Formats: sequence, structure tokens, C-alpha cells
Amino acid sequence: METLIPIAIAAFIVLIIISASVKIVAEYERGVIFRLGRLLGAKGPGLFLIIPFVDRMVKVDLRIITMDVPSQDVITRDTVTVRVNAVVYFRVVDPEASVVKVLDHIKATSQISQTTLRNVLGQSELDELLTNREKLNQELQGIIDEHTDPWGVKVSTVEIKDVELPESMRRSMAAQAEAERERRAKIIHAEGEFQASEKLSEAANVIAREPVTLQLRYLQTLTEIASEKNSTLIFPIPIDLINIFMNKNKK
Repeated sequence: METLIPIAIAAFIVLIIISASVKIVAEYERGVIFRLGRLLGAKGPGLFLIIPFVDRMVKVDLRIITMDVPSQDVITRDTVTVRVNAVVYFRVVDPEASVVKVLDHIKATSQISQTTLRNVLGQSELDELLTNREKLNQELQGIIDEHTDPWGVKVSTVEIKDVELPESMRRSMAAQAEAERERRAKIIHAEGEFQASEKLSEAANVIAREPVTLQLRYLQTLTEIASEKNSTLIFPIPIDLINIFMNKNKK
């Protein structure tokens, strides 16, 4: 019995050493290994061994991280105060740099994203912010990616989500939009009147050259009136129409 106790203790110690030596990382992870504080490199995916109590492993996730940038108060170049938020998509492409070069690569990316958002949008006018977001998104992505590149982080996409305007500015823009719609409606109406007047002028020229066309138009109008099924219909007879028959009788 006494001999079994040391054997059990030894087996337990061996089991602890083996469990501490065997490491498994998933397909989307890498294990950055340090030996006595010195960087050895990244390993994985799969199973590998390390030296217990000598090596230390830090797991790094390589999947794309979706991070919301909190709303920022921004004063645009034309002195309009707006609140803007965005979303940033990034992932680790160099596990070693993401552990060695920066303490917390996610927090660092968040902070640089907030600062860049304020700086870039502060140099833009409100109209550009509302109508040309794609250009601003690309500019933000380029600047943030340039800052995070030494940390082994690749920023793939930056999207401005919401632009919150002051109430007074929203009312002013609504009034401006309404005035613009009225202006376009008046222009379209004026163009229609102009085209109609041109057609009427052409019709008048045709009637002036051929007076009989006026009589035909008169008869067509009578047909349209008769189709209304009125019980009593009174209409004048043009003198020109009677003159045609009078001229024939004289002959």
C-alpha cells in the first residue's frame, strides 16, 4: 500500500505535465509561443507540444471582427455639428505582431477608429457627408488600415452607419427639399405650356393655309358633344359653312 502512494503521486504529476504540454488550436486560431519570455513563433492549427513551465502560449483569433464605433460629435468644415457612428471590419493577419507590438489590438483599433472618424469627417462638408459616403468610407479604411498595419491587423471595410443632424438643420433641409420640388414642378409645367403653345402655333398655321380644316374640326367637336347623350343640343352654325353651299347655288 505504501508503495502505491508514490506511484500514484508520480502518475498524477506526469498527467499534469502531459496535459500542460499538449495544446490544440482550432482552424481559425493560432498559438503564439514564448519560451522564457522570448518569442518562438506562431503554431497551429491542430495539436502540438510545448515545454511545461518554460513555454507560454497566447491564442489569437484570425476571424473577422465586427466592431461598432460609438457615436462621435463631429463639427464639419461648414460648421455643422452632427453625431456620426460607424462599423469597422478587421482581422488579424500577423498573430505574432498582434501580441508583441500592441497590448490589446481590438481596443487599439477601436480607439484609432474613433479618432480617425472625427478627423476625416471634420474636414468634410455636410453635403459631402450625406451624399458621398462611399468616398469617405474608403478614405477612413485607408487611414485606419495604415495605423493598424504594424500591429498585424488588416482593416477590410469601414462603413458610416448613421448621421444624426440637429433638429433645426433637419427642418431647414426639409424646407429646402420642398422648395426644390416646387421649382422642378414649375419648370416642368412651364416646359409643357411652351410645347403646347408651339403645337397650337403649328395648328394655327395649318388652319390659316387651309380654312376647310377649321370646318372639319368644328364637325369633329359636334360629334364629341353628341356622344354625351344630352336631350337638347343647341349649337351655332358658322357663316363659312353656309357660304360654301351659297356659293354652289350661285354657280
